[in-house]
Amino acid sequence: MPDAAKLGHNLTGAQMSPDDVKEMMEAVEKYPPTIPGDSTRLAKERETMTEASEGVGTVPVPGSTKGKLKSGFDKMLGKQPELLVDKLGERLAFERTGVRLYDAVIAKLQASDSAGQKMIPELRHIRDEEAEHMFILKDAIETLGADPTAMTPCANVAGVMAIGPMQVVTDPRTNASQALNALLTLELTDNAAWESLIELTDKAGHPNIAKSFRKAVEQEEDHLRTIKRLLNTELAAHM
Repeated sequence: MPDAAKLGHNLTGAQMSPDDVKEMMEAVEKYPPTIPGDSTRLAKERETMTEASEGVGTVPVPGSTKGKLKSGFDKMLGKQPELLVDKLGERLAFERTGVRLYDAVIAKLQASDSAGQKMIPELRHIRDEEAEHMFILKDAIETLGADPTAMTPCANVAGVMAIGPMQVVTDPRTNASQALNALLTLELTDNAAWESLIELTDKAGHPNIAKSFRKAVEQEEDHLRTIKRLLNTELAAHM
């Protein structure tokens, strides 16, 4: 695994071949688009498709009698239990992906130099806490009578959003600082999302569930500080 970026035979920039750039610009003038119009038509088509869309998915109806009664009671009080279940499912999916991301980074660092391997204990500690958060969310979803194994709409979207960081950390060509940068993206999102989830849970009338999340928020804040420190240390070592 490369330790840091290095100078090499990179020909992707336009400055490497100004003659070709000139010819390319001339071709743009000589061969205009075969379909007239501009991005306005594309925007209109997106608008039409969005209006016709039925959304990413649905929140499943509770499978248990307890869940159905709880959902019906919340509805009578003017609450939206499906929104809370959807956001809890989102966090559960995100934490599950987080565990896999940390596993992938740890495996990458095991093939790195001694400096990279020294990060592993701290990353493994964070990975274990991410797994704990998974089970906290599972318990919260079950408390509401919902199914923690269901793929809710927001959980689906969270999985798609995590594809980028996962591709970065599992690419054998990426180095330690690039992998840590992907983890930083993950932790920044995680911190903000937990704060929003606590607020939503409180408003939905579930203070005990919200209270169970506060420890996770404190741990996530520590995760963010740790990843920032490790990333800065790794970058400084190669300057």
